[in-house]
Amino acid sequence: MKRFDLIFVLLLVMAVLNGQKRDPRAVSLASAYTTIADGFYSVGYNPALIAYQIDKPFMMQVGGIDFGIGNNYLSMAAMRALSGDTLDNDEKSLIINRLDRSGGLSFEMNGQFAIPGLNYASGNMAITSNILYMSSYDIPAGLARLMLEGNVNNPQIDMTVGYEIMGVHELGFSFAVPFESFALGLSLKYLQGLFYMGIDPDSSKANFITTPTAVYGSGSYFLRQGFGGSGYGLDVGVATKESNGMRFGVSLINAFGTIGWNKPSFIKDLLAGKDGKFGNSDDIYHMKWKGEALSDSVAVLYTYTIDSLRADNLSSGSLFKSSSTIVKNLDAKGKPKQFKIRYPAILRLGMSYKNKDLLISSDLSSGFENRLFAHSRWRWAVGAELHRFPNAPLRLGFAWEGMDRTELAMGAGFHGGPVLIDFGFSFRHGMWIHSMKGLNLSLGFTITSFKGRKEKDGGDSGGPSPVPEKGKSLPGEDQKKPAADRK
Repeated sequence: MKRFDLIFVLLLVMAVLNGQKRDPRAVSLASAYTTIADGFYSVGYNPALIAYQIDKPFMMQVGGIDFGIGNNYLSMAAMRALSGDTLDNDEKSLIINRLDRSGGLSFEMNGQFAIPGLNYASGNMAITSNILYMSSYDIPAGLARLMLEGNVNNPQIDMTVGYEIMGVHELGFSFAVPFESFALGLSLKYLQGLFYMGIDPDSSKANFITTPTAVYGSGSYFLRQGFGGSGYGLDVGVATKESNGMRFGVSLINAFGTIGWNKPSFIKDLLAGKDGKFGNSDDIYHMKWKGEALSDSVAVLYTYTIDSLRADNLSSGSLFKSSSTIVKNLDAKGKPKQFKIRYPAILRLGMSYKNKDLLISSDLSSGFENRLFAHSRWRWAVGAELHRFPNAPLRLGFAWEGMDRTELAMGAGFHGGPVLIDFGFSFRHGMWIHSMKGLNLSLGFTITSFKGRKEKDGGDSGGPSPVPEKGKSLPGEDQKKPAADRK
């Protein structure tokens, strides 16, 4: 049992962060955030909410970090279930079916670091600046099927592996326009690609074919990489005005967002070294493959073959062959081939209810593809924030994305004068320590007015009438009437 727990810990260490752009409050509410995000935290959830901060003081982030690890299957409970001499057919079927539904064994990552002082909101506008790291690793479910069932009833198994890593500096300008009963918001983003490496799904394929007498297969993976990409993104959101404590909202995050790679970029100029040419030993940094520097003009092609694995030739040394070569990746004009990477989009629908001491929020969200932090399946989340102690809000959240993808979240804040400190924690894909498949941890420091993040006093506050000056009196009912109507 100790060996399996050690394996579980090592896999989590090698595993990854998961989720889209977040802050501590979003983490602690399980991302039920579409109608309650405040200030620059609205960017990435619903920019229309910025319209409802017009009567609030400014907001600036001093620092923040979001960290987590996770996967879609491995947990302490799952490892204990696998412990033992053998697995019966029902246990094997349960494992295989779960991995089939999830698209294999997936590890994903999305880390975020807020650049201090460059996340600011005031009036109906906000600017944001964050460095994002995201990655995904997908091991095919067919590999587990082969390990558990052998070649019985599995004549052809898809062995295609998914792999992507990307670093992006996201610089955004957001604004919102309030109308009588709703607000419309937009976030315009410049996406400065820092680095990218991934398997091209259109040029990569691998299989494993079994027959009653032999096993054979082949695979080909085309890995592209780049430094200094650039692109643009757009967030669009709508949020209603609060009515009887209720608010509704809808947003499309990262609409039309793409990043182009293998273009001229100042990132490559910074890394090129003294000779000004990127992709050689003089560089400050570059990706390597088998000790050789990778430039924009090359890619990596990895191939393998398994030749007629039979009982009578198991001792042969040439059954499995593999090779990796660095190939030219140039267009007809001899220039590096440019390629674009889609920035995953997410659709969000939300509603919330607020009274003096309690805020309840609920979201329904979905991606359009299974890449990086996006999943093409509906996710329902609900969160509650207790304001019984105004300077120390308490938060609790729950999310459901299927029986194998639940999330329990919790968090708290300290809001004293101009200082806002928030903390969020959640169990990823599980409800407790033994069933979680990872965790999220988020911490943020924000400053605002010395009076706190409260609405500014308006002209009509609804408070008591002013005290009249000495020698003067407030008009009576008779004095308020027009002169012609007075008696």
